[in-house]
Amino acid sequence: MADPHQLFDDTSSAQSRGYGAQRAPGGLGYPAASATPQAAFLADPVSNMAMAYGSSLAAQGKELVDKNDWEVQYQQDTPVAPRFDVNAPDLYIPAMAFITYVLVAGLALGTQDRFSPDLLGLQASSALAWLTLEVVAILLSLYLVTVNTDLTTIDLVAFLGYKYVGMIGGVLMGLLFGKIGYYLVLGWCCVAIFVFMIRTLRLKILAEAAAEGVPVRGARNQLRMYLTMAVAAAQPLLMYWLTFHLVR
Repeated sequence: MADPHQLFDDTSSAQSRGYGAQRAPGGLGYPAASATPQAAFLADPVSNMAMAYGSSLAAQGKELVDKNDWEVQYQQDTPVAPRFDVNAPDLYIPAMAFITYVLVAGLALGTQDRFSPDLLGLQASSALAWLTLEVVAILLSLYLVTVNTDLTTIDLVAFLGYKYVGMIGGVLMGLLFGKIGYYLVLGWCCVAIFVFMIRTLRLKILAEAAAEGVPVRGARNQLRMYLTMAVAAAQPLLMYWLTFHLVR
């Protein structure tokens, strides 16, 4: 029964019951939002960003492999400068790698209490002598096989000097993680330099043979293929020979 002194009826309880009846199960009086891609991204943004970044890197790597463009660019029969062409050989990386290799060799000898200026000089002169012998042997082989190529002595020094980068990585990993790290990193670098030399020299030597009209299965062309394989195979052997004694 209503209070005779109350001027208006109290309808708040009825409205509350009506509001509670209409409340969605989502809580707070708002309807539950449907699952959307944006909501899924906000639920775990770190993993989704990592997956998107990884997919982008994989696509870019596949694009670079599919291009298969290792040729040096030319401008009026002159090779383009290395700063304008990533495939052009230059001496900056080989020279810096050779100096760094000598320094790392001194560090390795010092950690083993075997360092001496004479031994460090012997290490540097030995690496330089092997590089000189490689260049002379390749030039002589190209002359005997009668290969007309635009490879110069500077180009050969640049290509052969890239192996010092892998040698540095192998010795450093050997100092940090022992022989296991040395063999793992050096092995990977040996495979990389082998593939690099095959693909690079193939364009320089075998491409000239194709331009001259030499049959693919001709005897002279086979000699050029053997020469390319020999130069590429010599790089891992020298990388091991010049570094194995630095890791104990």
